[in-house]
Amino acid sequence: MPGPRERVAVIAAAPSYAHLAALTDGIGVFEHALLDAPRREHGYCVDDAARALRVTVLEPDQSPLLAALTETSLRFVIEGLDASGRCRNRRTADGRWSDAPSLGDWWGRAVWGLGTAAARAPLATSRRRAMRAFDRAVRQRSPHLRATAFAALGASEALLAQPDHAVAAERVRDALDRLRCSTASTWRWPEERLAYSNGSLPHALIAGGAALGDDEAVQHGIEMLDLLLAIETRDDHLSVTGTRGRGPGETAAQFDQQPIEVAAIADAAACAFDVTGDARWRDAVGLAWAWFEGRNDSGTPMVDPATGAGFDGLEPAGRNENRGAESTLAALSTAQHARRLSRAVQPA
Repeated sequence: MPGPRERVAVIAAAPSYAHLAALTDGIGVFEHALLDAPRREHGYCVDDAARALRVTVLEPDQSPLLAALTETSLRFVIEGLDASGRCRNRRTADGRWSDAPSLGDWWGRAVWGLGTAAARAPLATSRRRAMRAFDRAVRQRSPHLRATAFAALGASEALLAQPDHAVAAERVRDALDRLRCSTASTWRWPEERLAYSNGSLPHALIAGGAALGDDEAVQHGIEMLDLLLAIETRDDHLSVTGTRGRGPGETAAQFDQQPIEVAAIADAAACAFDVTGDARWRDAVGLAWAWFEGRNDSGTPMVDPATGAGFDGLEPAGRNENRGAESTLAALSTAQHARRLSRAVQPA
């Protein structure tokens, strides 16, 4: 964990949403980019629309641009759902859905985005539309662990708006049961290896435990987040799990490091700070933002502050210069946390 002198860098202004706007048209946010230009031939996905929905509604300095981006992403996610609440993911540039509805990660992210919008969208009409769609999607239950965690995070948000939402509470309880792991093992993780977006698993325990008043689940999530940070911190910076995953005893730096892994740590740490008030979690958000600013294994900035673009992967000798939606939204989300929590920083 960061030492007492590590603090969230002060971010005075809202991050730029220029690149997110450049990736977005009247249908949705394009998934991939070639350098900074959208790769329209690869189309859109619900995964990114749901991420974008969370980012735009959580920005405290709202603008007409953010309102338009929220509307586009909310409409896209709603259109991805079928009548039963299952969700399609991929859509071509001419607006055709190209896959069948199912319950993969994109379903979980859709529930997360809709739950967040139902609780926090600036416009009451957006909150109502998001809650109606959330009510449909949250009836489903995924067999996949990360989809379950993502959905629990959305359900935890929705409980802020409707504390008596029985199905949301049931979905949170499902996740808490599946994410708990044995206290007898030194590898206190619900999987044999770290994979991707790892911070979302302890995040779901912390947020879900707080939503249901389950202090044991919150503590379990804190312990998992401690383990994750111990594994993914090297010297004074984050050194996160690469695309191959990581198991017990694997300590060498890995590549390509993905911005989504750093953003998931920032999400979990910001939630842990909100729930516990412990400054070490604010400091962990500082480590995540510092990774984007260049304090990482390659000493390379992973965000363009002028446009808000995030770069697609940290490589041994630098970075992937493409600036797709997932990486950009990871940088924007982390910047939001760092900005909000920097206001709580006291002079050292």
